[in-house]
Amino acid sequence: MPDAANRPVVQVDIVSDVVCPWCIIGFLQLDQALQRTGVLARLRWHPFELNPDMPEGGQNLREHLIGKYGLTEAQSEAARARLTTLGAELGFTFRYAADKRMVNTFRAHQLLDWAEEAGRQHPLKLALFKAYFTDNEDVSDPQVLAGIAGRAGLDPEQAARELASGQRAAQVREKQRFWLERGIHGVPAMVIGGKYLLTGAQGADTYETALRRALAEAA
Repeated sequence: MPDAANRPVVQVDIVSDVVCPWCIIGFLQLDQALQRTGVLARLRWHPFELNPDMPEGGQNLREHLIGKYGLTEAQSEAARARLTTLGAELGFTFRYAADKRMVNTFRAHQLLDWAEEAGRQHPLKLALFKAYFTDNEDVSDPQVLAGIAGRAGLDPEQAARELASGQRAAQVREKQRFWLERGIHGVPAMVIGGKYLLTGAQGADTYETALRRALAEAA
């Protein structure tokens, strides 16, 4: 594999939510494809809320999924087991505790918007996935979010001030509208090389094909 200075770079835009299990799975599959091809990704994460009307305090995750998707208890258990297995195969740990809650993620997206300007958006995004799915943390809580920001290499006190100010709310809403108006209603949605749109966790083979096509066209 060529050294990093000589490796090709492809822009990858990922529309996702931090409480979307398929979003972290899709990213890890993309990462496999990047390793296979020797391509570097210039990643940008974009905001999407699975549950924009979720109130403060959230809802028990199992109850939420059963109510939203009409699943039976058995189907809900099977879905979580499948995600846990897929995650383990990709080196990611899903821990589905009985008291796990689905929460509102608008503050998390505001924090990610700030982190992008600080050059730490990607580490923060991965830290948020781990916080929610592995550590069962409340990623709607401003104090919790500030702590996660600190673990991602950001200043937790500044993160807390950013969240308290709410100054990024309108900007994040506008970014959400941008993608909704372009037909993105399910996540993850990845745009590879500014051209190839892939929705859902498509697998490393599919991402590898899209990467190679993007590289060939760029050349």
